[in-house]
Formats: sequence, C-alpha cells, structure tokens
Amino acid sequence: MPTWGHLGLQDSASPLMEQLIFFHDHAMVVLILITTLVGYMMSTLFFNTFTNRFLLEGQTIEIVWTVLPALILIFIALPSLRLLYLLDEVNNPSVTLKTIGHQWYWSYEYSDFLQVEFDSYMIPSNELPENGFRLLDVDNRTVLPMNTQIRVLISAADVIHSWTVPALGVKADAIPGRLNQVSFLMNRPGLFYGQCSEICGANHSFMPIVVESVSVNSFLNWISTSSEA
Repeated sequence: MPTWGHLGLQDSASPLMEQLIFFHDHAMVVLILITTLVGYMMSTLFFNTFTNRFLLEGQTIEIVWTVLPALILIFIALPSLRLLYLLDEVNNPSVTLKTIGHQWYWSYEYSDFLQVEFDSYMIPSNELPENGFRLLDVDNRTVLPMNTQIRVLISAADVIHSWTVPALGVKADAIPGRLNQVSFLMNRPGLFYGQCSEICGANHSFMPIVVESVSVNSFLNWISTSSEA
C-alpha cells in the first residue's frame, strides 16, 4: 500500500504489475541517458568560445540526430506494445467477479456462486479500529484466491467511476451501460488497497477498494460461509 513520502511504485502483487515496473525502469534509464547527453551538449555549447567560420552544412550529424531518436523510440515502443497486449489478455479465468460502482460505494457479485453478493462501504473514521487505515478500510473486503486467474467485470449504476488497485496493476473505468473487463493473477497473499480514480461527485474520495488475497482453501471456506449467511 502507499506510504507517506513514498515516490516509487508500490510493490507488485501480480505478474502484470511486475512487467509494468520493469517497463517503467526501462523507460527511466532511456530518459536519463537522453537527458545526460543533451545536457552535456548544451553545456559545451554555452562554454565553448570557438566557432567554425567555414561550417555551412553537416549532413552526417543531421542524419545521426534524425536516425538516433527514431531508434530510441523503437526501443521504447516495442516493450510498450508487448505490455499493452499482455494487459488485454484473458487466460481462461477460474473466478469471475462483477463490480458495480455507485455513489459512493462498490457492490460485488461472485457470479460463479449462488447468492454471494454484498456492498462495500468505507469505514468512517469514528468507527475505525486502532489498527485500521483511515479512508482506505472497508466493512466488506473483496476476498479472492491467490495463484488463480481472476476476471473482473466492471460497470456503474449512476456516473463514471474507476476500479483501481495499483499493486495488481489494474485500472478500468466503470461506465453506466457498459461492461469493462480486466484480468489478473495474484502471486502472494495480502491486503491490496485501491480507490476510485475517476472524479464521481462529492464523496469521490470515500469509496476505497480492499482486495484480500487468500489461499484457495480459505477462499472456498469463505464462499461457503457467505452462501449460508
């Protein structure tokens, strides 16, 4: 989860987020190299007192500074396209979760199981336990099994929302009348926090998301308990 003063990305909890972090690091290395080279060349121009009276054209350097940026863009574009297709891939999901955004809470439905659906509201600050996280904890967590392919179908009942969990590398708009789909796999247990990332009204800041990653056996026990209730 995000912590105070943390400038980097959150630790990944899914293979997709790992790939996103790798691509971020790759792009940052390229940017640092470009910034260093351009900065060095500009500084030499500022402090260089010599001029070439006979310089009228420089075809070689013009070819270099046209081709080199094109090659750099290719080195950024190819991993980016690969990642774009990976994010859209859906690999035979074992569990389907339907998520509907409301003003200002989320409702969830486990469509693979009978009568497992609930609403998830933020816990108000005056009801929060001592070990709770203000503006992030909810009364009903979204429990999902780890090492299992999950598909999330996302829509909204009123205005546009956005279902976002940074540690999973998942962000999709919840649009009324439209069904969006994301797919992910969690590779470790834990609690993963997110928030609505589309301004949706007065209480936009107060509709957090908590995904609880558990073992398959714990998930099945939770499902059977929820079905009986």
